[in-house]
Amino acid sequence: MGYIPIFLDVTGRESVVVGGGEVAARKVEALLEAGARVTVVSPSLSPALKTLVARRLVTHIAREYQRGDIRGCVLVYAATDDPKLHRELAAEARALGIPINVVDVPELCTFISPAVVKRGELQIAISTGGASPAFAARLRRALEDQFGAEYALTLEVLRAARRRLHAEEIDPADRMRRLKELADSALPDAIAAGDDAAIERILVSYLGDGVGLAALGLALAKDLH
Repeated sequence: MGYIPIFLDVTGRESVVVGGGEVAARKVEALLEAGARVTVVSPSLSPALKTLVARRLVTHIAREYQRGDIRGCVLVYAATDDPKLHRELAAEARALGIPINVVDVPELCTFISPAVVKRGELQIAISTGGASPAFAARLRRALEDQFGAEYALTLEVLRAARRRLHAEEIDPADRMRRLKELADSALPDAIAAGDDAAIERILVSYLGDGVGLAALGLALAKDLH
């Protein structure tokens, strides 16, 4: 198997989870967090899924899966205890060109769900290619200790800086150099320390006189959320 890392935009798009247990519930929660529309196909539901259905956050088809239930969706998760159904679902999804993840059966998957560290719009994905999800989770915990909330705030500052430089008549090569150097600077450390003076000095150093937080249209770093 050979995978490449891809982040798929599922906002407002239909996804299907086949299965109603705790594992299926975790997949549903991740999809909802990403803004997807979710349909669960299962004759029974875990307490967590029952709550989501009761809140009308999830559509529930209360029966066993039937061929065609995945038609029109952008991705499928299969999380049941039925190996035969998993094989049939995988074959159907492949025929329709729909990405499918069969939980704990890497050979049937056309995509895998990595463990993810999220800091605002910063997302770091960790995958073992299905060999050991537990080890991927361990690596995620280790990275969570290394990447604090300051990285989400840093990203907001870098986004604003990029917009500011794109709006000015600056040579593209010079613009790219400045943004790269700013990204490699001590900006995250200054934001973590809440040192507004240091943040201003760093921004002016890499972006030019007068280009501080106020010029970028941002609040003080400690107030960014």
